[in-house]
Amino acid sequence: MTDAVRTPDELFAGLPGIEALGSPVFRGWEGLRLAHADVGSGAPVVFLHGEPTWSYLWRKVIPPVRDAGFRCIAPDLPGFGRSDKPIDQDWYSYDRHTAAAGVLLEELDLRGATVVVHDWGGPIGLRCAVELPERVERIVILDSGLFTGRQPMSDAWQTFRDFVERTEDLPIGMLVRNGCHVDPGDEVAAAYDAPFPNTASKAGAKAFPLIVPQSPDAPGAEAGQRVLEALGADTRPTLTLWGADDPVLTPEMGERFTSAINRDPPEVVADAGHFLQEDQGQRIGARIAEWLRAG
Repeated sequence: MTDAVRTPDELFAGLPGIEALGSPVFRGWEGLRLAHADVGSGAPVVFLHGEPTWSYLWRKVIPPVRDAGFRCIAPDLPGFGRSDKPIDQDWYSYDRHTAAAGVLLEELDLRGATVVVHDWGGPIGLRCAVELPERVERIVILDSGLFTGRQPMSDAWQTFRDFVERTEDLPIGMLVRNGCHVDPGDEVAAAYDAPFPNTASKAGAKAFPLIVPQSPDAPGAEAGQRVLEALGADTRPTLTLWGADDPVLTPEMGERFTSAINRDPPEVVADAGHFLQEDQGQRIGARIAEWLRAG
């Protein structure tokens, strides 16, 4: 049995905008309780968050997509949001989190799905798209990529990684605020802190930056390279949106990534940082809905 923190449900009550996610759906996986949002009806669109966020990140993006006639599903990865949080940092891995996301697609028996990925949700969701092609029909990428151990990382990312490594009790809300073009304010920052009632619950938030492979022989690098090569030969429709002011994963990095997978360059979103869903969420949701309906 994995030792894990389960965040009390009452800590999620009344968070600004959380009603857009509806009531959480819970299911079991490897002895953990995992959560996801599931609103609307129609062809499925799966929104995968990254580090150190949770499904709350998508609360502004989902309504335009839902209202355009799509079923919107937003899981909380293990260690984040309403999902249980194993307290051992070594529990967290690329393989394990890809498996968790893949099981969700299979248990919900999703077909013709669109995956919308951000940050660490990219390596996870893009790998699911490659390994479960019968379930994923379209791809939307936001400020993300793949980790092969060969990818150049920005100085801002290295600074972030070093901060995470040396900080015992991560200030989650502060990290999100620093990644936005405009400060989202105290209440929203508190909503990102809400899933983490103590230091032990932040093991996943600490682990994810540290498991980014820094060399081709590091854990996860071979899988990332395999997915990169598979996507390079893949013809599924893909939309890429990128925050113009992302200091961590810069627009130039976005251009290099889309070129590596033989896709069109990113559409740059003005007045948006790394957490572009906070800065321009409604605009991004409308663009995704427009793109889906056109296809």
